[in-house]
Amino acid sequence: MTTRFAYFKPTYWTRNFPPIVGIRWFNVAVLTITPTIALCGFMMLSMKRETAFFSVIYYIFSMLGITAGYHRLWSHRSYTASFPLRLFLLFGGTSAVQGSCLWWAKSHRLHHRFTDSEMDPYNSSRGLLWTHVGWMLVKTKSKKGGKMGNVDVSDLKNDALLRWQHNWYFTLAMIWGLVVPISIAGWAWNDWLGGICFAGAARLTVAHHSTFCINSIAHYLGSSPYDDALSPRDHFLSAILTMGEGYHNFHHQYPMDYRNAYLWYQWDPTKWFIALCSILGFARDLKMFSENEIGKGIFTMELKRLKKVQDGLVWPRKTEDLAVWTFERLKQESGERTLVIVSGFIHDVTSFVPNHPGGKHLLELYAGKDATEAFSGGVYSHSNAAQNLLAMMRVGVIEESKEVYKVFPPSERLYIAQRSRSISHHSLLL
Repeated sequence: MTTRFAYFKPTYWTRNFPPIVGIRWFNVAVLTITPTIALCGFMMLSMKRETAFFSVIYYIFSMLGITAGYHRLWSHRSYTASFPLRLFLLFGGTSAVQGSCLWWAKSHRLHHRFTDSEMDPYNSSRGLLWTHVGWMLVKTKSKKGGKMGNVDVSDLKNDALLRWQHNWYFTLAMIWGLVVPISIAGWAWNDWLGGICFAGAARLTVAHHSTFCINSIAHYLGSSPYDDALSPRDHFLSAILTMGEGYHNFHHQYPMDYRNAYLWYQWDPTKWFIALCSILGFARDLKMFSENEIGKGIFTMELKRLKKVQDGLVWPRKTEDLAVWTFERLKQESGERTLVIVSGFIHDVTSFVPNHPGGKHLLELYAGKDATEAFSGGVYSHSNAAQNLLAMMRVGVIEESKEVYKVFPPSERLYIAQRSRSISHHSLLL
C-alpha cells in the first residue's frame, strides 16, 4: 500500500501542459463570477439562518445529482433508477452547473479508459492545477486515438431524458442552478440577496470545487490498497469533500460497483443514499464486485507491501551459498570459536555467548556438538525470534546432513564431499 505526499512539490501543480489553442470563456465566467459574488455576500451581508440551512440542503441536492446521478448511475451504470429518481438526480446534476450529463459522462468514461495518459481529459501527469480546473478552462491540441481513442456513449444518446437535458442544458442550468434556489429563498423568507449570494453563488462554488477534487486530490492524496499501477488514491479527506467519492483507488479498480467506500465504516453518503433508494423501491440492480475479487486486490497489494519490508531486512545466507564442512574441520575450528550444530547448520555463536539468557555455560556445553534436540525443546523450545537470530550466525552446513540432501541433487553430492575434504585438507595445511 503506497502513499504519495509529493503533491507539496510545485511541479505537481503545473507540469506537462499540452498546447493551448483557445479559452472556454463560459466556463471561465462561471468559475470566476460565482466565487466573486459569494465573497461579496460574505463580506457585505448577514446570512439568515433559513438561507444557511437551505443552502446546505440544496448543495446536497446538487452533489447527489453529480455523485449518484452523473457519476454512478449514468457514467458507470452501477444501478438502475426509477423515473422519479432519474428526474431528481438529473435536475440535481443540472443545478451543479457542470455541463450536461451526456458531456460529463463521456469525459468521465474517457478518463477511466485512458487514465493518466495523453487521452485522459484530466490527465494527472499534468499536475493538480490541470486536473482541478485547467482542463475545463482551456482548449488544447491533444492526441487522438481514432476509434480506439473514443468511448461508447450510445446508451446515453439513446436515453430520451438525457438527450432532452443535453439539448436544453443552458436553459435548465439557469433555472435549476440560479432561478430555483434564489426564488425559494426570496419568496419563502424574503432573502433575495441571500439567495443570490449563498444559495446560488456560494453553493455553486463549493459544489464545483468539491467535485473537482475527485479529479485532482483523489489522484494525489492517500493510499493505494487495491492497486498502485495508476494514480487514483483512497483518502478520508477526499471522501469528506466529495460526498464519498474519495475512495478513488477502489473506484478505479471496480468502477461499476455502486459503492466507492468498500468498508462499512468508510464515509460514503452517496452509497447510503443509493442503498436507501433501493430499500424504498426507487433503485434496483445495485452492482457489487465479488468479495473474492476485491480480496485478490487487497492481497496483492499486501504482498507488495510485505515484499518492501522483506527487501529492507537482512536475511541469512542461502543454504547453497554456505560452505560444506566435515566433522574434522568442525572439531579443529571449535577450539578457536564457539561453533554449534543445529539442524545440520553450523553456527558461530561466539559473540552471543556472553548474552545468552540461559547463561553462557549452556552454549559452551554444546560447542562443537549437535544441539538440535536441545534447541528444539529438549532443553528449551526456542521462539521464532531466537531461531531467526540463530540463522544469522550460520557459517556452514555439515557434510552428509539432511540439509545437503534437500538442497543438492545426488549428482552433486560427490562433488560436495570432495569439496569439503579439499577445504578440510587446505585448512589443516594453514
